Amino acid sequence: MKFNKILIAAATISTLSLSSCYDLDRYPDNQLSSGTFFKTESHAKQAMMGVYSQMHSTATFGMYFSFDCLGGVSFGYDNPSYQTIQRGTVAVNAAYFSNTWTYTYEGIARANNVLQNIDNVDMTDQLKAQYKGEAKFMRALFYFNLLNLYGGVPIYDETTIIAEEFTQMLKPRNTEEEVRNFIIADLKDAETTLPASWDAANAGRATSGAATALKGKVYLYAKQYQAASDCFKNIIDSGKYALYSNYANLFKPAGDESSEMIFAIQNLGGVGQDIGMPMCFYLGARAAYGSCWNNVMPATTFVDSYEWADGRPFDWDEVVPGYNSSNTIKQEVWYSKPNTTKTAIEEYTPYKEQLLQMYSQRDPRMAASIILPYTTYAGWSKNANKTFEFAIFKGMGIPNDGAFINVNGNHEAYLWRKFVPEGNMNGAINNREDTPINFPLIRYADVLLMQAECLNELGDQTGAVALINQVRTRAGMPGINSGPAFLSANSKDEVFSRIRHERAVELACEGQSYFDMKRWGLLETLNSKKEMYITGSKSLYTRSVSDRDYLWPIPSGEIDKNPDLTQNPGWQ
Repeated sequence: MKFNKILIAAATISTLSLSSCYDLDRYPDNQLSSGTFFKTESHAKQAMMGVYSQMHSTATFGMYFSFDCLGGVSFGYDNPSYQTIQRGTVAVNAAYFSNTWTYTYEGIARANNVLQNIDNVDMTDQLKAQYKGEAKFMRALFYFNLLNLYGGVPIYDETTIIAEEFTQMLKPRNTEEEVRNFIIADLKDAETTLPASWDAANAGRATSGAATALKGKVYLYAKQYQAASDCFKNIIDSGKYALYSNYANLFKPAGDESSEMIFAIQNLGGVGQDIGMPMCFYLGARAAYGSCWNNVMPATTFVDSYEWADGRPFDWDEVVPGYNSSNTIKQEVWYSKPNTTKTAIEEYTPYKEQLLQMYSQRDPRMAASIILPYTTYAGWSKNANKTFEFAIFKGMGIPNDGAFINVNGNHEAYLWRKFVPEGNMNGAINNREDTPINFPLIRYADVLLMQAECLNELGDQTGAVALINQVRTRAGMPGINSGPAFLSANSKDEVFSRIRHERAVELACEGQSYFDMKRWGLLETLNSKKEMYITGSKSLYTRSVSDRDYLWPIPSGEIDKNPDLTQNPGWQ
């Protein structure tokens, strides 16, 4: 049973957002105050669940998969894909920036609320310490998100009493180092007070291992490789975590609660418990439950980066000579001809069987993560399960009563399979905006690859390769340095190239690529990249990336309220 069925605190205890609170002239008197609420352990748990629930906000972690659009793994259209940021046309006062700031600070305020009041609860000191560790873990997670997006931000801890001080909360920005040290201190406390595991009724709550893994990630992002490596080694040596046997099923019920998940957002579905993330809505196409929008789609260049199953780099010219340089050939390869009503395919592309054979000879993670043209998808139509084929043709306008996927917007692009529900999940999904599949923020494969990165930076290329190979073996891919020259990697740069590739294909659609590209200083490599349809018929847009994109702007509304908040470079 997933713990977040208890979310009452989000509605009963007002915390007030730390960013927009100055607009209020008094503390609400129509809600329970923290002083009257925090009495029993049940109250404490409800308040703690209110902290966790803030992760579901689309402005905090609820749309985390969309960050892959900023890292080059995905592309898309409209707000869910961050398209204006990708194109360099976003304004400093855009809702992306202000909402993320506001709702992330709200999560911090909720964590502080627990810390301020937990000593008033009638329960053992051990339980109080555990709740404090849990609140500090969540506060660290929220601050780490702010740090990664905005750089240094104001630190408000549990000494700030919002009910008394909300009109004076005008601190200047702390430095990045000060924020990082604050996060590390919270995580060190959490490590010592959180349990190593929870019972089934509380599965998904933060553990000591989650605190250690997150601490390692904070160190890694700061390029403190030895400190990060020590954390990841503790996770690996603990024996508490393991790679799930089936990559595709890792992102479905059962696999999403396996020992690979070190910390994941807990998502529920079904009548009366729609508590989830909109993966179905923004990743799924019209054939998915509720008829969805596929705003976020796999980038064509990313899909082409999946290796052959023997580990060779993929090259289209090896499959169809002349493909890479000819859009005419691309369209011959992909386009089929529908009938006049667009309810069936009158004539398939002559390359259909060749394409299907090619897919079968690629990295298995490709077919597990992506709905590939001329493969099938178990969808939902007219309140019933239905198998759809994904066909490519001009217009892409087959209605849902046909047997083919209708791509919203007629985009001739790949679609995500990963995190997109099949059918109605045997009744588990009730709303396209609440997909009941847990979303990983840290999983064991991520830890193995982060440790590989640390070892590579510390000069242990052999150790790094061994960890990469654990991830590749689970996927059914041959190991690095296992024979042919195309699998060799010995120098630091060669091993880094392998880590970069492996993180992209292993963690696809998990939002990690943007933060990877930022910390590696590689965002500018996406500048001027045209996001092309797979048919070569159109570029949806051309990316524009500059130095300013390494940090989001401090929201202009926050600066208007607090002149001591300085703006990030390039956003004035």
